[in-house]
Amino acid sequence: MWIQRRGRAIRRGKGISVDSQPFIIGIGGSHSGAGKTTVAEALLKSLTQGVKGSRGQGVKKTKINKTTHSLEPLNPRTLEPCNTSWGAIKYTKTAIYTSIVDDPEILTQEGKDTQRLLNAGAENVLWVQSPAEELKEVLPLAVSRLSHLRGIIIEGNSAIEFLKPDIVIFIFGKGSESLKKSAIKVMAMADIILFQEEPSIKLPERAKKFKVSLSSKSGLDECMNYIRACLSTDRGY
Repeated sequence: MWIQRRGRAIRRGKGISVDSQPFIIGIGGSHSGAGKTTVAEALLKSLTQGVKGSRGQGVKKTKINKTTHSLEPLNPRTLEPCNTSWGAIKYTKTAIYTSIVDDPEILTQEGKDTQRLLNAGAENVLWVQSPAEELKEVLPLAVSRLSHLRGIIIEGNSAIEFLKPDIVIFIFGKGSESLKKSAIKVMAMADIILFQEEPSIKLPERAKKFKVSLSSKSGLDECMNYIRACLSTDRGY
């Protein structure tokens, strides 16, 4: 099954330039603590495997940079160097203030989700904090600051509703018998649904479904391989 990529001119938020955007994967959930960061970690590790320290691993065609004499992975369609780096945006809903945090001292604090994303392989991480009604101003700015990357993983239901990513992953957490309206909207957008227990509500038929165990990471490999295959088909990397 191939995920039909969303038309960027239609699905991207107002104010976001279409042509320069990296591939965006959104991760939402049925409730807080459903496992969004755990899935984001697994996805970053899968997508950046072999990039740092052994860049170009698994890429058949390479190009020698005349300046550094290093090997760079090539896009087999264009034979131009391809960017294999990924970034992440962590969104936290606030009551009043809006900010984009990029200070390494804050992002790398022990126990923060942003530290987990960096440790998982993200090249850059931004922590966006704002009321939902301010997303139209702050999210395009955050995405533009990561536009040099191949892709961005973004967490948060409200952010997904606004940004309308190319791939939407919805995590149906344990004990999710009833969903908020925002969660229902994101679930309806989902291309992939992960669940640990068989949901009691009907899931969208169009979504690819995976039963996983987030505590042991069981079942996640199949999902990660599926996403990698979709990205490879989309961009020919």
